[in-house]
Amino acid sequence: MAEVERPQLYLVTPPEIDLEIFPDRLAAVLDSAEVACLRLALAGKDEDRIARTGDALREVAHARDVALVIENHVLMVERLGLDGVHLTDGARLVRKLRKDLGPDAILGAFCGRTRHEGINAAEAGADYVAFGPVGTTALGDGSLAEAELFGWWSEMIEVPVVAEGALTPEKVAELAPLTDFLAVGEEIWREEDAAAALRRLLAPLG
Repeated sequence: MAEVERPQLYLVTPPEIDLEIFPDRLAAVLDSAEVACLRLALAGKDEDRIARTGDALREVAHARDVALVIENHVLMVERLGLDGVHLTDGARLVRKLRKDLGPDAILGAFCGRTRHEGINAAEAGADYVAFGPVGTTALGDGSLAEAELFGWWSEMIEVPVVAEGALTPEKVAELAPLTDFLAVGEEIWREEDAAAALRRLLAPLG
C-alpha cells in the first residue's frame, strides 16, 4: 500500500493573546514541529493591539521560516511586513485582493462547507481554500465539512485545501489522506503544554 502523504501543518493563533506569554508558547510549538504557515486570528478591531501582536509574532515566525498571514485585516499585511491574508468570507474579495496584493502574497479563503464557494475562490486566485468545521463544536449550526468534500476536492481541484475546526486525532487520521493542510488552533492552545497537545493530536500521522 502506498504511503499517504502527510499534510502540512497550519497553526492558528488564539483569539486573545497575552504578549507577555504567547510569543514564548508559540516559539516552543514552532520548535517542536514543522509548521508551514501561521495565521494571526485576533478577536476585535483594536488597531494598536493587532499591530503590536503582529510585530511580535512576525519575529517569532520569520526567524523560523514560517509564513505569517493575518485574518481579514488586509491593510495590515504591507504595514506589518506579513506574508498575506486569510479571508473568512469565502470568494467575495479574492479577485480584487489578488490584484491589490500582487502575485507573491499568500491569499487564502475560508469557504465553510460550500464546494461552489471554494471553486469560485480557487478560480479567483486564492492560494488555498479552507473548509470546516470538520469536528463537532458548539459554534455554528452543527453542520460539518465532511471527508467526502475533501476527497472530491483533492481529486478534482489543484488548489491546496485546508481542513480546520475542532480537529481530533480521529479526524486527523480520517482527513490526512484527503487534505493538503491541517489547521490547528484552540485544540492545542487551551492546553497547558501546547507542543505536547499538538503531538497527541497528530499522533495518527506517525
